[in-house]
Amino acid sequence: MVFFLSSFFVAAAAVTSVFALPTAEPLQVRDELANVTERGLLQRSGTASSTGTNNGYYYSFYTDNNAYVIYTNGAGSEYSVQWDGNGDFVAGKGWNPGSARVINYSGNYGPNPNAGSYLSVYGWTTNPLVEYYIVDNYAAYNPATGLNFKGTVTSDGSTYNIYQGTRTNEPSILGTSTFQQFWSIRQNKRTGGTITTANHFNAWSRLGLQLGTFNYQIVAVEGFSQSGTATIYVESG
Repeated sequence: MVFFLSSFFVAAAAVTSVFALPTAEPLQVRDELANVTERGLLQRSGTASSTGTNNGYYYSFYTDNNAYVIYTNGAGSEYSVQWDGNGDFVAGKGWNPGSARVINYSGNYGPNPNAGSYLSVYGWTTNPLVEYYIVDNYAAYNPATGLNFKGTVTSDGSTYNIYQGTRTNEPSILGTSTFQQFWSIRQNKRTGGTITTANHFNAWSRLGLQLGTFNYQIVAVEGFSQSGTATIYVESG
């Protein structure tokens, strides 16, 4: 993260200049340098990847550890995330297994305007292995980039564009694998409302995009560049 790295180097430069002074006390300087280094490492470490249950909801937090990301489970259905740097993470609360449920959610989604970030219903199936997104909002990077357009579906007050893609030898819930991605991307972006997942699953099926057995399903914030914050509340309708 730029802010913490720059802080570290400024502080380190100050310590170096202290070493040049004949009146400097070596032990004091060494302690100051150690403190600066420790603070920098803590500020860049963030939250470790984890999954589990919290207040009756399944949660999943994945990070590739290439950015500073803090994930926090809040009261009830709430979670929050803040990030800074260029590294992938996916965070959210929901259910395991997923299903064709009606999902209501609300909150604040505030990525940097130039960020790569999505707000979506996110999940996986097995047999076949599929990663899927129902995207309600995104920042600068359009997730449709590089995907194959398949059609549209109208649901919950907007039209969603449907796309399909293939990931080759990439991380998955079954380890490094090759798998399909199915996407519905809302034309009129929003933060909060109802997502009727069955409308998307049925539309995908009509277009030949077949899901398998549901694994987990969360209302997720994903980020992979720049910075941002989000606080999301999720519940089944």
